[in-house]
Amino acid sequence: MFRRERPIPLRGSAAALCNNLSVLQLPTHNLTHFGVVHGPSAQLLSAAPEGVPLAQRQLYAKQGAGVSPPLITQVHWCILPFRVLLVLTSHRGIQMYESDGSVMVYWHALNSGDASPVHAVFARGIAACGHFVCVGTWSGRVLVFDVPVKGPNIALCEELAGHQTPVTDIATEPAQGQDYVADMVTADDSGLLCVWKSGPEFKLLTSIAGFGVPCPSVQLWQGIVAAGYGNGQVRLYEASTGTLRVQINAHARAICALDLAPEVGKLLSAAEDTFVHIWKLSRSPGSDNIEVEHCHGECVPDTQVCGARFCDPSGSSFAVTGYDLAEILRFRSAREKGGLPFSL
Repeated sequence: MFRRERPIPLRGSAAALCNNLSVLQLPTHNLTHFGVVHGPSAQLLSAAPEGVPLAQRQLYAKQGAGVSPPLITQVHWCILPFRVLLVLTSHRGIQMYESDGSVMVYWHALNSGDASPVHAVFARGIAACGHFVCVGTWSGRVLVFDVPVKGPNIALCEELAGHQTPVTDIATEPAQGQDYVADMVTADDSGLLCVWKSGPEFKLLTSIAGFGVPCPSVQLWQGIVAAGYGNGQVRLYEASTGTLRVQINAHARAICALDLAPEVGKLLSAAEDTFVHIWKLSRSPGSDNIEVEHCHGECVPDTQVCGARFCDPSGSSFAVTGYDLAEILRFRSAREKGGLPFSL
């Protein structure tokens, strides 16, 4: 069971975007960073364990050409082997900052020359994969940026062509030896999933066909692809073959966010039906089949949930954002003793 903790106030409500919450834990400083998109700005908050905001910063999308300020589509912290970057995507381009948002180290403008007049130009879907930062686009291409150990000399090194419709989300995990070669999965508006192996050149391992509904959020854990769909289903696939292993009718409305607690294999799903569910994933030792156990369900009444994240790798706490909700809701496992620091 989870209990509600003190919420963290926002200057404005979260925009109605899928995956509209990013969390960066800083255990050495006993702080947690939160990132939420609100129209043309992204709100960054640093909070103490008790939920008290200690610092706030607002970032805006680079103007570029055009009169109206561009809308931000996502904000996400990318944890690389040697540094952490804050990546912001918008209808104009891709901005990369130092982790606290204080200095922009790279800007990539989107080329709208090949876009149809009826299609919006935007970037969406952000993930770190080794020393690369991967970002999805409206055209279905995934841009791969090579990030140096320090400094602003970030370079676009590859464009991955696996999707024909806009990318919705990207998930990665470190390759676990030969058993789990796949280390990145991308999803799009048609529900198509592409499974990749990173390297000097990324390799498409398999494609998992959609079935008529979009896939707004995706995760990857120990060779298992977890995909959340617009019909409320969560589907689990073998990353190596694309074989469907488990289908869960998890929600009554479209899923807006998935997240994984990698230490324990807990999967969080959040949807527009006001519910957040937590599932335990595992493989049976004898057959290697994927097993799923429902651990917890939490209703956020009268709220269109748009973002949800675990706040620690063990899955003992999570946070939720909602459209027209001017705060970040926090929940902690009731098994945790009161008075301990809230490590997000």
